[in-house]
Amino acid sequence: MEQINDLLGYSNLKIIQNDEWFKFSLDSVLLANFATVNLRCSSILDLCTGNAPVPLILSMRTNKKIIGVELQNEVYLLAKKAISINNLDSRIEIINEDVKKLTTIYNSDSFDLITCNPPYFKVNEGTKTNDNSIKSIARHEIMLSLDDIFSVSSKLLKINGIISLVHRPERFIEIIDTMRKYNIEPKRVRFVYPNSKKDSNILLIEGTKNGKSGIKFEPPLYVYDDNGNYTIQLQKYIGCKL
Repeated sequence: MEQINDLLGYSNLKIIQNDEWFKFSLDSVLLANFATVNLRCSSILDLCTGNAPVPLILSMRTNKKIIGVELQNEVYLLAKKAISINNLDSRIEIINEDVKKLTTIYNSDSFDLITCNPPYFKVNEGTKTNDNSIKSIARHEIMLSLDDIFSVSSKLLKINGIISLVHRPERFIEIIDTMRKYNIEPKRVRFVYPNSKKDSNILLIEGTKNGKSGIKFEPPLYVYDDNGNYTIQLQKYIGCKL
Protein backbone atom coordinates (compact mmCIF):
# COMPACT_ATOMS: atom_id res chain seq x y z
CA MET A 1 0.00 0.00 0.00
CA GLU A 2 1.28 3.46 -0.91
CA GLN A 3 1.81 5.98 1.89
CA ILE A 4 3.19 9.49 2.16
CA ASN A 5 5.77 10.04 4.89
CA ASP A 6 8.16 12.75 6.02
CA LEU A 7 11.64 12.07 4.71
CA LEU A 8 13.77 11.15 7.73
CA GLY A 9 15.00 14.34 9.36
CA TYR A 10 13.32 16.57 6.76
CA SER A 11 9.76 17.48 7.74
CA ASN A 12 9.54 19.76 4.71
CA LEU A 13 10.18 16.87 2.30
CA LYS A 14 7.64 14.13 1.62
CA ILE A 15 8.36 10.69 0.21
CA ILE A 16 5.99 8.09 -1.18
CA GLN A 17 6.56 4.48 -0.15
CA ASN A 18 5.00 1.08 -0.66
CA ASP A 19 5.53 -1.17 2.34
CA GLU A 20 5.04 -4.30 0.22
CA TRP A 21 8.27 -3.52 -1.65
CA PHE A 22 10.83 -1.70 0.47
CA LYS A 23 11.23 1.58 2.31
CA PHE A 24 14.07 4.01 1.94
CA SER A 25 16.68 3.60 4.63
CA LEU A 26 19.12 5.69 6.62
CA ASP A 27 21.71 4.67 4.00
CA SER A 28 20.20 7.06 1.46
CA VAL A 29 20.05 9.94 3.95
CA LEU A 30 23.70 9.39 4.87
CA LEU A 31 24.76 9.22 1.22
CA ALA A 32 22.96 12.45 0.29
CA ASN A 33 24.74 14.25 3.13
CA PHE A 34 28.14 12.63 2.54
CA ALA A 35 28.39 13.47 -1.16
CA THR A 36 30.60 16.42 -2.05
CA VAL A 37 28.48 19.21 -3.51
CA ASN A 38 30.78 22.12 -4.28
CA LEU A 39 30.42 25.36 -6.22
CA ARG A 40 31.54 23.85 -9.52
CA CYS A 41 29.01 21.02 -9.22
CA SER A 42 26.47 21.89 -11.92
CA SER A 43 25.26 18.45 -13.05
CA ILE A 44 24.24 15.58 -10.75
CA LEU A 45 23.21 12.02 -11.55
CA ASP A 46 21.75 9.63 -8.96
CA LEU A 47 21.91 5.95 -9.92
CA CYS A 48 19.50 3.37 -8.41
CA THR A 49 17.39 6.29 -7.23
CA GLY A 50 14.53 4.16 -5.86
CA ASN A 51 11.72 6.41 -4.65
CA ALA A 52 14.10 9.39 -4.88
CA PRO A 53 15.31 10.10 -1.31
CA VAL A 54 18.80 11.08 -2.49
CA PRO A 55 17.67 13.60 -5.15
CA LEU A 56 15.16 15.08 -2.71
CA ILE A 57 17.81 15.71 -0.04
CA LEU A 58 20.36 16.92 -2.59
CA SER A 59 17.79 19.50 -3.71
CA MET A 60 18.21 21.04 -0.22
CA ARG A 61 21.96 21.34 -0.78
CA THR A 62 22.03 22.74 -4.33
CA ASN A 63 19.77 24.42 -6.85
CA LYS A 64 21.40 22.61 -9.78
CA LYS A 65 19.62 20.06 -11.97
CA ILE A 66 19.49 16.50 -10.58
CA ILE A 67 18.67 13.40 -12.62
CA GLY A 68 17.59 10.20 -10.88
CA VAL A 69 17.69 6.84 -12.66
CA GLU A 70 15.44 3.95 -11.63
CA LEU A 71 15.14 0.65 -13.51
CA GLN A 72 11.95 -0.74 -11.97
CA ASN A 73 8.85 0.95 -13.38
CA GLU A 74 6.76 0.54 -10.23
CA VAL A 75 9.41 2.25 -8.09
CA TYR A 76 10.07 4.87 -10.78
CA LEU A 77 6.41 5.90 -10.57
CA LEU A 78 6.73 6.38 -6.80
CA ALA A 79 9.75 8.61 -7.39
CA LYS A 80 7.88 10.67 -9.98
CA LYS A 81 5.01 11.22 -7.55
CA ALA A 82 7.41 12.19 -4.77
CA ILE A 83 9.06 14.82 -6.95
CA SER A 84 5.66 16.24 -7.89
CA ILE A 85 4.24 16.48 -4.36
CA ASN A 86 7.40 18.33 -3.33
CA ASN A 87 7.02 20.73 -6.28
CA LEU A 88 10.49 19.90 -7.56
CA ASP A 89 9.65 18.92 -11.15
CA SER A 90 11.68 21.83 -12.53
CA ARG A 91 14.82 20.76 -10.63
CA ILE A 92 14.68 16.97 -10.46
CA GLU A 93 14.14 14.66 -13.43
CA ILE A 94 13.46 10.95 -12.91
CA ILE A 95 14.03 8.53 -15.77
CA ASN A 96 12.98 4.88 -16.04
CA GLU A 97 16.11 3.28 -17.47
CA ASP A 98 18.78 0.63 -17.03
CA VAL A 99 21.98 2.20 -15.66
CA LYS A 100 24.01 0.14 -18.14
CA LYS A 101 22.32 1.99 -21.05
CA LEU A 102 23.07 5.50 -19.81
CA THR A 103 26.20 5.82 -21.93
CA THR A 104 23.93 5.69 -25.00
CA ILE A 105 21.72 8.46 -23.61
CA TYR A 106 24.24 10.94 -22.20
CA ASN A 107 27.54 12.11 -23.63
CA SER A 108 30.83 11.20 -22.00
CA ASP A 109 32.13 13.72 -19.45
CA SER A 110 28.63 15.04 -18.69
CA PHE A 111 28.35 14.99 -14.89
CA ASP A 112 30.21 16.61 -12.00
CA LEU A 113 28.74 14.29 -9.36
CA ILE A 114 27.26 10.80 -9.44
CA THR A 115 25.65 9.29 -6.34
CA CYS A 116 24.59 5.68 -5.93
CA ASN A 117 22.90 3.51 -3.31
CA PRO A 118 23.25 0.23 -5.21
CA PRO A 119 22.22 -3.38 -4.59
CA TYR A 120 24.58 -4.61 -1.86
CA PHE A 121 24.61 -8.35 -2.24
CA LYS A 122 26.28 -10.57 -4.81
CA VAL A 123 24.32 -13.28 -6.57
CA ASN A 124 26.07 -16.63 -6.72
CA GLU A 125 24.88 -20.17 -7.26
CA GLY A 126 22.74 -21.01 -4.26
CA THR A 127 22.06 -17.36 -3.31
CA LYS A 128 18.64 -16.97 -1.73
CA THR A 129 16.76 -13.97 -3.05
CA ASN A 130 13.39 -12.56 -2.05
CA ASP A 131 10.31 -13.95 -3.78
CA ASN A 132 9.31 -10.34 -4.37
CA SER A 133 11.24 -9.43 -7.53
CA ILE A 134 11.15 -5.70 -6.72
CA LYS A 135 12.92 -6.34 -3.41
CA SER A 136 15.34 -8.80 -4.97
CA ILE A 137 16.46 -6.43 -7.73
CA ALA A 138 16.88 -3.58 -5.22
CA ARG A 139 18.98 -5.68 -2.81
CA HIS A 140 20.93 -8.13 -4.99
CA GLU A 141 23.23 -7.61 -7.98
CA ILE A 142 20.77 -9.23 -10.35
CA MET A 143 20.64 -6.34 -12.82
CA LEU A 144 23.61 -4.20 -11.77
CA SER A 145 27.10 -4.98 -10.45
CA LEU A 146 29.94 -2.89 -9.03
CA ASP A 147 31.70 -3.22 -12.39
CA ASP A 148 28.65 -1.81 -14.15
CA ILE A 149 28.41 1.13 -11.76
CA PHE A 150 32.03 2.21 -12.05
CA SER A 151 32.32 1.47 -15.77
CA VAL A 152 29.33 3.70 -16.55
CA SER A 153 30.36 6.36 -14.02
CA SER A 154 33.88 6.58 -15.41
CA LYS A 155 32.47 7.39 -18.84
CA LEU A 156 29.82 9.85 -17.68
CA LEU A 157 31.88 11.77 -15.12
CA LYS A 158 33.86 14.82 -16.13
CA ILE A 159 37.60 14.80 -15.43
CA ASN A 160 37.91 15.23 -11.65
CA GLY A 161 34.22 14.48 -11.33
CA ILE A 162 33.15 12.66 -8.16
CA ILE A 163 31.22 9.48 -7.45
CA SER A 164 29.79 8.95 -3.96
CA LEU A 165 28.60 5.52 -2.91
CA VAL A 166 27.00 3.92 0.13
CA HIS A 167 27.65 0.21 0.55
CA ARG A 168 28.64 -2.48 3.02
CA PRO A 169 32.04 -2.48 4.82
CA GLU A 170 32.74 -6.12 3.94
CA ARG A 171 33.06 -5.09 0.28
CA PHE A 172 35.43 -2.19 0.96
CA ILE A 173 38.51 -3.66 -0.72
CA GLU A 174 36.52 -4.89 -3.71
CA ILE A 175 35.03 -1.40 -4.14
CA ILE A 176 38.48 0.23 -4.10
CA ASP A 177 39.85 -2.30 -6.58
CA THR A 178 36.91 -1.77 -8.93
CA MET A 179 37.14 2.01 -8.69
CA ARG A 180 40.79 1.93 -9.72
CA LYS A 181 40.04 -0.52 -12.52
CA TYR A 182 38.00 2.29 -14.11
CA ASN A 183 40.39 5.18 -13.32
CA ILE A 184 38.48 6.40 -10.29
CA GLU A 185 40.75 7.17 -7.35
CA PRO A 186 39.30 6.63 -3.85
CA LYS A 187 39.51 9.91 -1.93
CA ARG A 188 37.17 9.85 1.11
CA VAL A 189 35.91 7.07 3.38
CA ARG A 190 33.64 7.07 6.40
CA PHE A 191 32.49 4.05 8.36
CA VAL A 192 29.10 4.20 10.08
CA TYR A 193 28.32 2.19 13.22
CA PRO A 194 24.93 1.33 14.78
CA ASN A 195 26.46 2.32 18.14
CA SER A 196 29.83 2.39 19.90
CA LYS A 197 29.62 -1.30 20.84
CA LYS A 198 28.90 -2.79 17.40
CA ASP A 199 30.89 -3.25 14.22
CA SER A 200 30.41 -0.90 11.30
CA ASN A 201 27.50 -1.85 9.02
CA ILE A 202 27.56 1.05 6.54
CA LEU A 203 30.39 2.31 4.31
CA LEU A 204 30.43 5.74 2.69
CA ILE A 205 33.08 6.13 0.01
CA GLU A 206 33.89 8.72 -2.60
CA GLY A 207 36.25 8.70 -5.57
CA THR A 208 37.47 11.12 -8.22
CA LYS A 209 37.81 10.35 -11.92
CA ASN A 210 41.51 10.51 -12.87
CA GLY A 211 42.23 11.83 -9.37
CA LYS A 212 45.59 11.91 -7.66
CA SER A 213 46.39 9.21 -5.11
CA GLY A 214 45.70 9.97 -1.47
CA ILE A 215 42.73 8.93 0.66
CA LYS A 216 41.12 10.53 3.73
CA PHE A 217 39.48 8.43 6.45
CA GLU A 218 36.88 10.55 8.22
CA PRO A 219 35.95 10.02 11.89
CA PRO A 220 33.55 7.14 12.63
CA LEU A 221 29.86 8.05 12.71
CA TYR A 222 27.64 6.47 15.39
CA VAL A 223 23.90 6.33 14.71
CA TYR A 224 22.50 5.51 18.18
CA ASP A 225 23.65 6.36 21.69
CA ASP A 226 23.57 3.97 24.64
CA ASN A 227 19.88 4.78 25.23
CA GLY A 228 18.86 3.87 21.69
CA ASN A 229 18.35 7.49 20.59
CA TYR A 230 19.88 9.10 17.52
CA THR A 231 23.24 10.59 18.48
CA ILE A 232 23.89 14.33 18.46
CA GLN A 233 26.73 13.46 16.06
CA LEU A 234 24.27 11.99 13.55
CA GLN A 235 21.83 14.87 13.91
CA LYS A 236 24.59 17.38 13.22
CA TYR A 237 25.85 15.30 10.32
CA ILE A 238 22.58 15.32 8.41
CA GLY A 239 21.84 18.89 9.49
CA CYS A 240 18.34 18.20 10.79
CA LYS A 241 16.67 17.46 14.10
CA LEU A 242 15.53 13.82 14.30
